[in-house]
Amino acid sequence: MTSFIFHSALVQVLWILPFAPITRAQTYFPPPESQGGWRSLEKLNHTSGICPEATGAPNDGRWEYILGLTGDERTAKLAFEPGAACGYSTHALDHAALVCETVTAMPYDQFSIKGLFQPIGIEHWWFQYFEGGEKIGKHPTHGLGLPARDLARVAYCMLHGGRWRDKQVIPKWFVDETSAASHDVKTPEMRWRLNAQIFSHGWELPARLTGEGGRSGVGIPADARAKPGSGGQYIALVPSLDLVVTRQTGSSGEWQFEEYLRRSCQAVLTSTVDSKK
Repeated sequence: MTSFIFHSALVQVLWILPFAPITRAQTYFPPPESQGGWRSLEKLNHTSGICPEATGAPNDGRWEYILGLTGDERTAKLAFEPGAACGYSTHALDHAALVCETVTAMPYDQFSIKGLFQPIGIEHWWFQYFEGGEKIGKHPTHGLGLPARDLARVAYCMLHGGRWRDKQVIPKWFVDETSAASHDVKTPEMRWRLNAQIFSHGWELPARLTGEGGRSGVGIPADARAKPGSGGQYIALVPSLDLVVTRQTGSSGEWQFEEYLRRSCQAVLTSTVDSKK
């Protein structure tokens, strides 16, 4: 889902779910607070400095291009020191997919299926793959597609602290951390000039949107987490309302993501008030 990851229609690449499998891979490491303040995800997300979309570099290509081995300085060098700025980066999440493969000794797609999809009953999925030369080969990127029902399963698991029935599928510390920004950057995001504090671990915090590009968080509960996708696909959870929201569209366009969530929240609030009358 541009994004976890995650983002996601079966006919569109949705960068919507970089977070859950990558974060489960991090259970091989101690939680961030035990690492002397070093934030591992900061090195692999929108504050990484890895080829932010603001550079204009294509998001897709062979692995040699993604890894900065083709002479394109946009992919060969960091745009800024990690943690110094915020630039939405699809490339950084592709790097994260390779890190997941190295840490778990399983390709990102297989680890996602085993560690997340199967435990919560996801039924349909597809992954994006990039080709590489003889030394690199073919590997899954972080891009994947899920139908709305299966997106809802991910959000429902997050809504319940990462648990599915009696199993802790997503680490609770990760779920807790998604309620706040995953960094201290205060300057605007480089491409859309959004409030950088909306970005957490693969999720976004829509209530913190301040109107840039017509995207406002007014009327959205502060604890909401969401992830919009390029084709209008959407996944969100609102713990205070016990609410999960997903959407599939199948086409690109200027989708009013926050208005969709705002109206969904208002419908729940109105229904709750009416039931008490």
